[in-house]
Order: sequence, then structure tokens, then C-alpha cells
Amino acid sequence: MSAYLPFNVDVTAPAMALPVGASDCHFHVFESFSNYPLATERSYTPTPASLTAYQAMARVLGLSRAVLVHPSVYGSDHRSFEDTLRHNRDWMRGVAVVYADTPIADISRWDDLGARGTRCNALFEGGAAVQDLPRIIAKVKDFGWHLQVLMDINKDPDMVVKMASLGVPLVIDHYGHVNAEDAMQSKGFGNLLALVREGRAWVKLSGAYRISPQREYFDDVRPLTEALLKANSGQLVWGSDWPHPSISAPMPNDGHLINALLDCCSPAQLQQVLVDNPTRLYWNN
Repeated sequence: MSAYLPFNVDVTAPAMALPVGASDCHFHVFESFSNYPLATERSYTPTPASLTAYQAMARVLGLSRAVLVHPSVYGSDHRSFEDTLRHNRDWMRGVAVVYADTPIADISRWDDLGARGTRCNALFEGGAAVQDLPRIIAKVKDFGWHLQVLMDINKDPDMVVKMASLGVPLVIDHYGHVNAEDAMQSKGFGNLLALVREGRAWVKLSGAYRISPQREYFDDVRPLTEALLKANSGQLVWGSDWPHPSISAPMPNDGHLINALLDCCSPAQLQQVLVDNPTRLYWNN
């Protein structure tokens, strides 16, 4: 179980001002581990990353709204998630992790705090199991939640199509977590593009450094971004994935991450990805 380096405190300002209401749709916090202990069964040990540090980064980028994603390292313990949402509900929404045995009372409480989806992490220990998804979706469907999935869409290219038919909106993390160099010729990414084109799936333009060896320009990820924008820019959101847990050095500069998006988007697309689409997915229900 590896421990990772801290996030990069040096943040480059974006090449242009972001639109009003710009949203980061994927970030985590790792506050005091004595107050919020990590799960025994986990795939990595994060370094501390406070909400105060996140807000400092967000101010530099010009982000005014954000979506907190409950990370796998806390397992089913949502105390950090709940406390963070409770004190920041004016600008924050959340994605919880519902398990097959999660009480409805917990889901209702999280919904009141601003949770709008449940995440299935198919890559790391501590997340909800894929085989439990029908039972999980039955619990969250009446709340109007979506299903967010972290998966390698190339391991089973047809799985993403099956997930899009489970009866709730589907959101795919980190471009589908497929190697950028191979994505455009892969069946998995092709299936994802088709779902986005049909409005049957959302994609988070996040974690570019997870699918690329680059840490600044992400030229190899640009074709994926452009293909998704062409398919349906109304089904895309952007996320910083701050504080970039479970990756090796060098840590990315968050300004470089937003600049990679700016390089690909027209002003109208930027308004969609950073403001309008997040409003539909997280703030309108």
C-alpha cells in the first residue's frame, strides 16, 4: 500500500478568465486522519489535503462551484463527506458511495446535504462492487441520482453499454481511464463516444494525467477531448481530480489542467462544460 507525494501548491493562472459559475465536478479532501480514519482495506494512502488548500487552488483558477467525490480510501465511512457538505452546501454538491447494504436513511441524509450520485470504483479497493449495481440503483433511483463509474472501458468494452441501460444517468470518470495513445482505435472508447453522442452517458474530462505520461500540455489527450466535444458537448463536465491521489511524481499543476481544456473548447463549449452541464447534472435536482 503506497503513500503518495503531496499535491502541487504552485498553481498557474488560466490563460483566460473562466465563465461565471465555472464548476469543478470532481475533487476530494483528506483532512485529519485521526478524525476521519482511512479504511483498512484500501489501495493507497493519500497525503493530507484540506478543503482550505483546495479553495486556494480554486480561487486561482476562478472556480466558484465544486463537486466533492467520496474516495475509496474511506470505504463506507462518510463522516468526512457529510461534514464537508454540511458546511459548504451553498457552493458544493457531492457524489457518495452507496453499497448494497447502505440504509435508505443514509442516502436520504446525503441527498439533503447535496449528494446527487453514487460512485462505483471498479479500479481500487474499498468501492462498491459492480455486481451489486442493480441493488444499489434500486436504492438511489427515486432520489434522482446518477451512477458514476471509475473503470477501464477497454477491459470489457461492452460493460459501459450495459451500465448505460441500468435506468439512471451514467457518468464515466477520467475519460474512461483508457490509455490516451490507444483510445481512438479502441472499441471501449468507441462505445463511449456512441453513448455520449446519443445522450446516454456523461463523461468527466478529468484525470488526463492518469491516461497520459504528460503533465502539462496533454497533446495525446487532446484528440479524445475533441472527439467527445464533437460527439456531444452537452454531455461533458470537467474535474480537477484534486489533490490527484494515487499517482506518482511529478504532480500536475492545476492551471495546466484547465488550460488543456481551454485549448480545445470554443467559448460556447466552455460555457457548456464548465457551467451549463454541471448545473443540469448537479444543481437542478
